[in-house]
Amino acid sequence: MGGALVRGWIGAVRKGGALTLSIVDPSFDPELERELDSVGAVINPPNPGPVDIVVLAVKPQTFPSIVESVKRFVGPDTRVMSVMAGITMDVLSRELGAQRVVRCVPNTPARIGRGVTAYVASPACSAEDRQLVEQLLGPLGTVEPIAAERLMDVVTAVSGSGPAYVFLLAEVLAAAAEQEGLDRDTAMRIASQTVAGAGALMLETGESPGALRKQVTSPGGTTEAALDVLGAGDGLGPLLRRAVSAAAARSRQLGKG
Repeated sequence: MGGALVRGWIGAVRKGGALTLSIVDPSFDPELERELDSVGAVINPPNPGPVDIVVLAVKPQTFPSIVESVKRFVGPDTRVMSVMAGITMDVLSRELGAQRVVRCVPNTPARIGRGVTAYVASPACSAEDRQLVEQLLGPLGTVEPIAAERLMDVVTAVSGSGPAYVFLLAEVLAAAAEQEGLDRDTAMRIASQTVAGAGALMLETGESPGALRKQVTSPGGTTEAALDVLGAGDGLGPLLRRAVSAAAARSRQLGKG
C-alpha cells in the first residue's frame, strides 16, 4: 500500500504539487526508488525533525517496533496519518504523542488514481487538517470521510481488502471458462476484461449495480440461469457477507493486539 501511495504522490509532484517527500525504510522496487529520486525525495533522512505530516504505511504488527523511530518526526504541530488496519487513533496518539491523528483506508487501485480512500480524523484535527488530508489523498482517487472510527474496520473489510475479492472473481471466472473448453490465456483475458469493463460501466453510467444487473438478465436466459446459482441460499451473497465479517473481525483483532 505504501508503494501505491507514493506513486500517487510522485504523480502529484510532477504535476506541480508542492510536496516534499521523505521515505523511511522503503521496501520498494528499484524502479520506484529511481522515480522518487527524480522528484527530489529523500530516503532515510539522517537528521530527521518534526514534519508537517507523518504517514504510517506499514503492517499493524510492525507498529510497536517503529514507534521510537517515528517519534523523531513528530512535533507539537505534526499531523499523523495512518493506513494501518486496526490501530486506533487513541493508540496512535498515546504512543506517538500526537493529537492531530487521522486513520485512512486506501486500496491498491490508488496506484492508477482509481482508488477509494476512507478516512476519519480525531477531534483535535481542524477543518484545515482535513482539507490537507483530502488533498494528499485526492491523487489516489475518490476520498470518503467516515463519521465514526468504529466503522473503519468495516471499511477495511470492504474497500481495503475488496480489490482482492474482485481479482479472485476474475481468477475463478477464468478457471471456470477454462473448464468449459477455453484455453487458459483466452479465458483469463476475457474474464479480466469482463470484470474491468463491468466496473467501468457502473462508474461511468452512475446506474446502480442492481439496475445494470437487471439489464443483462433476460427472463429464461443464460444470465438468469447463472444468477439462480449465485443467488441461492449458499451462493455469493452469504459467502461475501461471511468474508467481509471475517475481515472486519480480523481488523478489530489487529487493533487489540
